[in-house]
Amino acid sequence: MSDFTPPIADFRFLIHDVIGLDTVAHLPTYSETTPDLVDAILEEAGKLASSVLAPLNRIGDQEGAKLLDDGTVRTPTGWKEAYQQFCDGGWQGITAPEAEGGMGLPVLLGAAVAEMWHSSNMAFALCPMLTAGAIETLCAHGSDAQRKLYLSRMISGEWTGTMNLTEPQAGSDLSKVRSMAAPQNDGTYRVSGQKIFITYGDHEMTENIVHLVLARTPDASAGVKGISLFIVPKYLVDDAGAIGKRNDVTCVSLEHKLGIHASPTAVLSFGDQGGAAGYLIGEEGKGLAYMFTMMNNARLAVGQQGVAISERAYQQALEYAHTRKQGRAANVNGDAPIIVHGDVQRMLMRMRASTEAARALSLYAATQLDLAHHLADDTDRAAAQTRADLLIPLVKGWSTDLGVDNASLGVQVHGGMGFIEETGAAQHLRDARIAPIYEGTNGIQAIDFIARKVLRDRADGLNSLLANVKQTIEDAQNSPPSKAVQTASEQLQKAVDLLDASTTTVLERCATNGDMAQVLASPYLRQAALCISGWLMLRSMMAAARSTTQSDFQTSKIKTCQFFFAQLLPEATFMATQIENSDAAELHETRPLF
Repeated sequence: MSDFTPPIADFRFLIHDVIGLDTVAHLPTYSETTPDLVDAILEEAGKLASSVLAPLNRIGDQEGAKLLDDGTVRTPTGWKEAYQQFCDGGWQGITAPEAEGGMGLPVLLGAAVAEMWHSSNMAFALCPMLTAGAIETLCAHGSDAQRKLYLSRMISGEWTGTMNLTEPQAGSDLSKVRSMAAPQNDGTYRVSGQKIFITYGDHEMTENIVHLVLARTPDASAGVKGISLFIVPKYLVDDAGAIGKRNDVTCVSLEHKLGIHASPTAVLSFGDQGGAAGYLIGEEGKGLAYMFTMMNNARLAVGQQGVAISERAYQQALEYAHTRKQGRAANVNGDAPIIVHGDVQRMLMRMRASTEAARALSLYAATQLDLAHHLADDTDRAAAQTRADLLIPLVKGWSTDLGVDNASLGVQVHGGMGFIEETGAAQHLRDARIAPIYEGTNGIQAIDFIARKVLRDRADGLNSLLANVKQTIEDAQNSPPSKAVQTASEQLQKAVDLLDASTTTVLERCATNGDMAQVLASPYLRQAALCISGWLMLRSMMAAARSTTQSDFQTSKIKTCQFFFAQLLPEATFMATQIENSDAAELHETRPLF
């Protein structure tokens, strides 16, 4: 299936009526971000997503990226032309600073647009996603000369960017990185080593690729404190940006993957001919701290991939359910479309409700990054950054799990035809499966959430957010715009009370046994994500119920929210029970169990 309808009505509703554009538009940086501009950007992005990128999704899956005999990498048919259209629209620089050649628009709007790219063609969208992270890293940590040379060309899309962390022996443990960077008399470094799983590590769509590479200097200490970050371009360039000779970087192979076939996931070898020229970013030994700027950007974006693939799988399943006829139903002559059957409706509603909840969570997290970057007061910026840091593992972990679940439900709605590749339903499931793994597995996200975001400040950041949740619940109960909102607020109140109890359990058990964080982390992340997304669904429900014009959209939104509170939020109770039942003895079984 190539058809994709961008959910622009939901984006507009969330931005204007739930989160509120004023949340970020009051910042001087975004003073010209008007509602009309937001709507125009959404519409134009939707056109590119639906008319250009979506039709290539199936082609890319079937053809895949290819490493040719001459060592060059070729993307599938139509990719290069689509990328040029993407660049012509200025989309790579949507949130990049205007001073560097970007549009300077809020991360909130950029997140909405990025979701459309991933829904329409996840394999394509990975390229601008990684480039955006590289841009943010150079904006934050690059020297004036580096920013002048690389940023404008990356923001325009003329050059793309990559993130080079993983090595065969290291995986997620970056303390084991072995790539080396030897300093030279001219201030450059000679980089050598091998990196694996490098998304868009090589391709023919642009004349240059800017690799950001983690490596060690010869006298660096062991562990993560000895890692530095380097710019290693595919082609060397002079001070004016003119392309010179090929750098000592080679694509050794492309991975043969379960999904995202069109995305060239490369094994890169640096320094086979004596060392690739590299340029230090910032100070030696601070590479991992700098790279976390890019990793946080990527983790939010990967969470959006989960939302995006959920949306795409839902749309395809919904269309199929309307057209596929099987079985009988009251008031239907002959075979009925399967959408009239209760279990199919249940699956579709689950896909829809969870997708809309996860979308709200990701966009709310994006606003916190806008505030963290641009609020005037240092304390306020720090508070917003704390909240963004708290939310990002929830977005990444919960949303990508939902992406897999919902893509699987999409296959189920198709029945036997879902298991057949020609329908395209299976592609969504295959593509979705990577998202819970990369940019830190979801187990790592859960440990990050519980250890760094809750235990480290004894839940101060979480409790600050939950204070906002509880205020919304109180507002809904004191002046509910409808009985449905009253009921939903009561359901959310019970879930939040259980989250408070789980937080107390987490703090107490981890205080006496730090290893308990490993046991509690995953159910605790899921419980928190359900409650906080539930808060945003309650806000959505209230906004829809208070609308002066009850359109089909508002009616549908209220029903979707009701389904969330009745059928999805109760899963938080199960997570609370898992947490209460967890025992430290689970950690110390040394006999073979498997």
